[in-house]
Amino acid sequence: MPDMSDALFKKALALEPLSATEGVKLFLEASTSDLMWVADALRQHHKPGKVVTWMIDRNVNITNICISGCTFCNFHRKINGEGTYTTTMEEYQEKIEQMIQLGGNQLLLQGGMHPRYGLKFYTDLFSGLKQKYPNVKLHALGPPEVVHIARKERISFREVLEKLIESGLDSLPGAGAEILCDRIRREISPGKASADEWLGVMKEAHQLHMLTSATMMFGHIETPLERMEHLVQLRELQSQKPAGSPGFKAFIPWPFMSEGTLLGQKTGFMTIQPSDYIRMIALSRMMLNNFENIQASWLTVGKETGQVALHAGANDLGSIMIEENVVSAAGASFTMDATQMQKCILDAGFTPQLRNQAYEELLAVSC
Repeated sequence: MPDMSDALFKKALALEPLSATEGVKLFLEASTSDLMWVADALRQHHKPGKVVTWMIDRNVNITNICISGCTFCNFHRKINGEGTYTTTMEEYQEKIEQMIQLGGNQLLLQGGMHPRYGLKFYTDLFSGLKQKYPNVKLHALGPPEVVHIARKERISFREVLEKLIESGLDSLPGAGAEILCDRIRREISPGKASADEWLGVMKEAHQLHMLTSATMMFGHIETPLERMEHLVQLRELQSQKPAGSPGFKAFIPWPFMSEGTLLGQKTGFMTIQPSDYIRMIALSRMMLNNFENIQASWLTVGKETGQVALHAGANDLGSIMIEENVVSAAGASFTMDATQMQKCILDAGFTPQLRNQAYEELLAVSC
């Protein structure tokens, strides 16, 4: 238990918002054990008990053609490059049928930012999928794709979102946040939305009462202050959501996966150590005083570090990820099925609970 004479710990435990500089001070100076203790106490405030949630979904990439120019991505291809593809309806059907057999009912559909695909392509895709699978939830795209479509069609973010919702979009992932700082974004993802544009899309989504999530990819060229400023911006946006809007249901931070990437070459293929990841999970819980759910990214840090994160403020382990193509192309190699996921949670001292994207409890799959 930390020394409760520390004003910043007291402030965090009172759910008072910490400033970015206060977050940096704790990140750099507080012991890992103290950060974990405070974050776990805050986790118990937001999500009391020993339940840890998880889910079953499938991540399908609509296309690997993308103009964002992200230097951390090995997955994207230029439009005339080798190995390009756009997933066909027949392939979607095969993937969805397999997902349903495994107990899932949500499709995570992500980019890239194809230079020729406008709003009609996505509305046709979503309505076509919903026609065939009306009960499958579409957790799709992200702010960068919405910005890309809005630019292409010369319409507002809100108009894009309204049309996507009308065609079947159920919720909006927090993809493409990276670090919400334009200094960094200009260097690592020059074709993507600016920080203000990313936040602007999410603000409109919250106004439309859409379910969303928020993310952060850290451990590359950002400073500790820029990480904390990222968290403050998310917290401030969450505080502005209308009454009754779900807003950000969860925050998911993960470390930059550097294997074979241009950004990895620049940073010397640095690897975030497990202790640093745990410290970021704890600080996320402390900084985001208006977020209920913090998700540990076992896919990028591994089962053991994910288990420790459950004692450091995280209350969710995310999906078993039936399919994932982007971070795995940069070195993420961890896998778990439903049985392994539940055992992982049990072995960490918690009770596994299957959920959907809205964090509603579902009938658990037996171990």
